Amino acid sequence: MNKTSKIQVVENQWIPMSDGCRIAAKIWIPESAGKKPVPAILEYIPYRKRDIKAKRDSQLHGFFAGHGYACIRADLRGSGDSEGVLRDEYLKQELDDGMEILSWIASQPWCNGRVGMMGISWGGFNALQIAALQPPQLKAVISVCSSDDRYADDIHYMGGCLLTDQLSWASTMFAYNSCPPDPEVAGKKWKDMWMERLEGSGLWLRKWLKHQKKDSFWKHASICEDYSAIQVPVFAVSGWADGYSNPVFRLIEHLSSPVKGLVGPWGHKYPHMVELGPEIDFPGQCLKWWDKWLKGLETGIMDEPPLRVWMQDTVSPLVSQRPGRWVAEKAWPSTGIREQEFIVTSYGLDRKSDPETCGWRMDIQSPLSVGLFGGKWCSYSESTDLPWDQREEDGGALVFETAPLQKRTEILGRPVALLELSSNKPQAMVAVRLSDIGEDGRGTRVTFGLLNLTHRNSHESPEELEPDQKYLVRVPMNFIAQSFPAGHRIRLSVSTSYWPVAWPSPEPVKLSLYPGSSRLILPIREPSSLDQALTPFDPPPALEGIKTTLLVPAKREWTVIHNLADNTVKVKVINNDARIHLEHINLAVQKDVWETFSYSSNNYDTVRGEGVSKRGFQRNDMELSTMTRTVLTSTRTHFKITATLDAFEGDARIFSKSWDETIPRQMV
Repeated sequence: MNKTSKIQVVENQWIPMSDGCRIAAKIWIPESAGKKPVPAILEYIPYRKRDIKAKRDSQLHGFFAGHGYACIRADLRGSGDSEGVLRDEYLKQELDDGMEILSWIASQPWCNGRVGMMGISWGGFNALQIAALQPPQLKAVISVCSSDDRYADDIHYMGGCLLTDQLSWASTMFAYNSCPPDPEVAGKKWKDMWMERLEGSGLWLRKWLKHQKKDSFWKHASICEDYSAIQVPVFAVSGWADGYSNPVFRLIEHLSSPVKGLVGPWGHKYPHMVELGPEIDFPGQCLKWWDKWLKGLETGIMDEPPLRVWMQDTVSPLVSQRPGRWVAEKAWPSTGIREQEFIVTSYGLDRKSDPETCGWRMDIQSPLSVGLFGGKWCSYSESTDLPWDQREEDGGALVFETAPLQKRTEILGRPVALLELSSNKPQAMVAVRLSDIGEDGRGTRVTFGLLNLTHRNSHESPEELEPDQKYLVRVPMNFIAQSFPAGHRIRLSVSTSYWPVAWPSPEPVKLSLYPGSSRLILPIREPSSLDQALTPFDPPPALEGIKTTLLVPAKREWTVIHNLADNTVKVKVINNDARIHLEHINLAVQKDVWETFSYSSNNYDTVRGEGVSKRGFQRNDMELSTMTRTVLTSTRTHFKITATLDAFEGDARIFSKSWDETIPRQMV
């Protein structure tokens, strides 16, 4: 797909809001649009168009502009170079601003009034959320790595359990919100704008922890509350190592508008910029989508199956590879998938019940070490944050295995554990993992699920457990497509904690599992002729972008330390982006992140998570930087947050603020 248009780039365009606030945007416009208006594509996120995401933006939006689209990359109110203060994610203010931006775009002389929205993560979220508001200008959406349910399937909670990725995410946005606008764009008032956002953005983690169950706070902007509100075509994309693969399947199932789903082996990245599995020509796929729905051209994209996913082959957890093949389904749920039930017995997983197992009870009280090798809930680096050999985890879990498989077995869908359990405490969690066990004994985690057992009936109205009473609970795992070779075993592992993926229960818990009444349900899929007819994806194109110079390479580390002298266990994470110099604006950019998760002597009151970030911007003699630090700890009754924010001009600290917050636990 060769470019057809010469383009003009507007480095900064102010878009006025009705309340007087100005949104900063960068625009790529085909030169021909002055005489013949074109459709437009909006990406609307808080990740700084001017610097941190500038290279990626210039590549992707420059590509679309070269093919006849006006592309607008807008900073949210209070982020990047936009005026105002960003106080939380997906607020009504954000969505209202988005509606005004769409109206502004459609009214421009270079736009023909037809606009699409796209984005990964935040931009994928608000594209769906704004689509649900039905602005007349919006004609289609591409949503990558996003969710339809802000409580049950986002970075905050999973199965009613608090994800530590919530702390990581809060720390990330704490750092982003502390960054200054570029003085070259904002002008003389740049420092006033910086002080306003430093003072006003707030501690988002505190807000989120005040909402520990599914209430109106989370229902706002969750499109699962009313799928029928979305009436435009949606292209939903994710990866198996991403945290947001499940929503792709729900969107295909529930949207009445045209919808396509694509799930690869990738992490939280655009599919042309990945390390796991095959990179694909995702810009080309997007162009087919836009040409169909914004230009009315027949590109053939809707003639392809509505769901295409990567069926992963077995692979050692010690290597960052995801071999496999593409498979497709004509609809979801698929009639080509059958549920196969395995009975949990005293000796493993079997298709037949074991009379001797009836009445048995198996107890488990896991050490906090179960989960140290579980990686992140959502993989960003696609290397250091993936799950490790599950033999490191399973000593602290109940483990049930099939006999060696007689033939290759493939699954596609959502595995479910139906467990009959009792607890010795009124609050407890259970973690389940599905693993592929090789003939050498190594264990590769395939998928997992969590359930706060007080949420067994509802995320809106949790109920404490009656100690020692039996409950039959359903623990769904994340959707997955996976093949298990003949000779391998399928393993179900059950534990009472999964730290640091999820925050543990208020106190140690012993669960009793009753194997004769418990089940594992797998979605079995046979190969389809539809798979053979799939057109291969092209490799990604060489995308042109702004010129940058590497100053310091990226650094990724994930270290597990057990100090036997004091019995302290730590997971230490370094996730530093490359420090680069942006040639066209003469600006050096730094983005460093350090995280630590720890506990001592298996004591639940010592569980601790910490996120530290440094952001830096340097141009000639101007040197601006911020340091943010967030620490989360807990007791049996409360969460405790301490946080600090410092901003610097050169070596001089010009702003400092600290927080010390205590929030009651609400059955979490």
